[in-house]
Amino acid sequence: MRIHAESTWTPPPPGPEQPPPQIRRALRLFRPYRGRLAVVGVLVAASSLVSVASPFLLREILDTAIPQGRTGLLTLLALGMILTAVVTGVFGVLQTLISTTVGQRVMHDLRTAVYGRLQRMPLAFFTRTRTGEVQSRIASDIGGMQATVTSTATSLVSNLTAVVATVVAMLALEWRLTIVSLLLLPVFVWISRRVGRERKRIAAQRQGQMAAMAATVTESLSVSGILLGRTMGRADSLTSSFAAESERLVGLEVRSSMAGRWRMSTIGIVMAAMPAMLYWAAGLALQAGGPTISIGTLVAFVSLQQGLFRPAVSLLSTGVDIQTSMALFQRIFEYLDLPVDITEPQTPVRLEKIRGEVRFEGVDFRYDTKGGETLSGIDIAVPAGGSLAVVGPTGSGKSTLSYLVPRLYDVTGGRVTLDGVDVRELDFDSLARGVGVVSQETYLFHASVADNLRFARPEATDEEIEAAARAAQIHDHIASLPDGYATLVGERGYRFSGGEKQRLAIARTILRDPPVLILDEATSALDTRTEQAVQQAIDALSAGRTTITIAHRLSTIRDADEIVVLVEGRVVERGTHEELVKRDGRYAALVRGDAEPEPEPSGPAQAAEGGRGRPGDGSADTTTAPPLPWDGGATAPGETIVRRASRRSG
Repeated sequence: MRIHAESTWTPPPPGPEQPPPQIRRALRLFRPYRGRLAVVGVLVAASSLVSVASPFLLREILDTAIPQGRTGLLTLLALGMILTAVVTGVFGVLQTLISTTVGQRVMHDLRTAVYGRLQRMPLAFFTRTRTGEVQSRIASDIGGMQATVTSTATSLVSNLTAVVATVVAMLALEWRLTIVSLLLLPVFVWISRRVGRERKRIAAQRQGQMAAMAATVTESLSVSGILLGRTMGRADSLTSSFAAESERLVGLEVRSSMAGRWRMSTIGIVMAAMPAMLYWAAGLALQAGGPTISIGTLVAFVSLQQGLFRPAVSLLSTGVDIQTSMALFQRIFEYLDLPVDITEPQTPVRLEKIRGEVRFEGVDFRYDTKGGETLSGIDIAVPAGGSLAVVGPTGSGKSTLSYLVPRLYDVTGGRVTLDGVDVRELDFDSLARGVGVVSQETYLFHASVADNLRFARPEATDEEIEAAARAAQIHDHIASLPDGYATLVGERGYRFSGGEKQRLAIARTILRDPPVLILDEATSALDTRTEQAVQQAIDALSAGRTTITIAHRLSTIRDADEIVVLVEGRVVERGTHEELVKRDGRYAALVRGDAEPEPEPSGPAQAAEGGRGRPGDGSADTTTAPPLPWDGGATAPGETIVRRASRRSG
């Protein structure tokens, strides 16, 4: 079984304006560090020039100092060769330090740019893209470029300088042997370009497969994935799926490693054989009565020639690495080029004091141009401090309507206003301060309770955190834990029950203190007793705030100032609870209810639904409130349907 090997997100097609070549764009990443790179260039050039002097010193030793018995000159020349090695080594260390620092800064800039870009992406992007795919782009793709980014600039300058300096020195020593030595270089360049293109193609496939494997790991080894896999008896199947993904990666890694290996080895063999060919050519020329080449000149030339081929091969390898890295750069640039739909205006409006009046004025919304409208012609006004409840069947647009207020989505028609200002004209800080969201899916970080609460307001004191927890009816439970507020909540908060996590989320929102509160079915997944505890926390949170409740249970909507019924994205009924009951329409069907109670089964589903069964949390009571009648009264197998009166109304 293969689970979603590819992400459902695909890069957008290129627009009419073609982006600059990737290599040029990659080089722009180094622009902020051109001063440091200039220093590296000077060090590299100096190191290359100094290293070229060594063969000339060697020639003088062999042709002059030793034959003539000049001990003093021999000593100076030998010391010169030692000094050359020392200077070259020191320059090499300095250039490595600077170039590595520059490369790591570029990596940091890339990671930060991609992360920042993703933070600005609309919610719809993350509903279409697997988390593992996103993680792979930031960690694996950028990490795969590390060697190229940190060493390429130095390698290019160093090897290019060495090649130029060595060729000049070779021409000065013996121009005829130089021409022989350079005849095969064009062939080597052609071979390396072929190898580079092949490795680039394989690298793109390899990174895609690594992203698929990372996504599989992220999904199947999360707490939810482990629970699902074990309770469904699919652990072996998931292991087989991962093994298949890993097997595909093995093949791609082998292909990447072996791509062009024989051709590059041929280059190495030819270069290794060149000294023998030069000695042979010099010997034939001498026997044929050609120009005499001294032993010192010949040895120095061979030394230079070997010094030429090393940077030449390195340049060819660097070219191959650059082409391979372009596949990784392309994946990163795809994310950096993603269009950001939700942005701040150039001159945003900042609200210093937010009252909390929310209005939907002729609001239309659709998720994409090809689909139909999710919301159409919505006109709702919620005064500051007022409460609105939204009910309707699944897929009627309830959550979408609430997400328009904090700009998780933008309207496609009409406008949503906060205190009379279109939310699209507000700065993000005003919007974040003004609107808080508590949803059914509570997300907690793998950190302490205090850190999770302080995420809402980093400067909050311990006393303020405790006050928020008390208001959310969760302080006593936290205080009873061995580590108190320093207790780790675990991955996604799985050390806490559903009701406890929900109250922690409420405490976090209380600490944020937003004037407008969005409650997106915040109690629909909780049992009766837990819901009562959470509802008390919600009542404390809602006091004095503008509240928009996406309702699933009657207890959360009876006392709302206005109740709106949505069907297929349109408002079909509105009014207070009493008015809608008298109207005997769709809402009245919920009040009457036609589902009868059924016995509650026991088993794993009960524990999964109710959390951990902690004392005082009501987790052991897994009865649930009725679904809306227009949802078809559908319940999961064995789910209890219990109709009860509102807690507020008694």
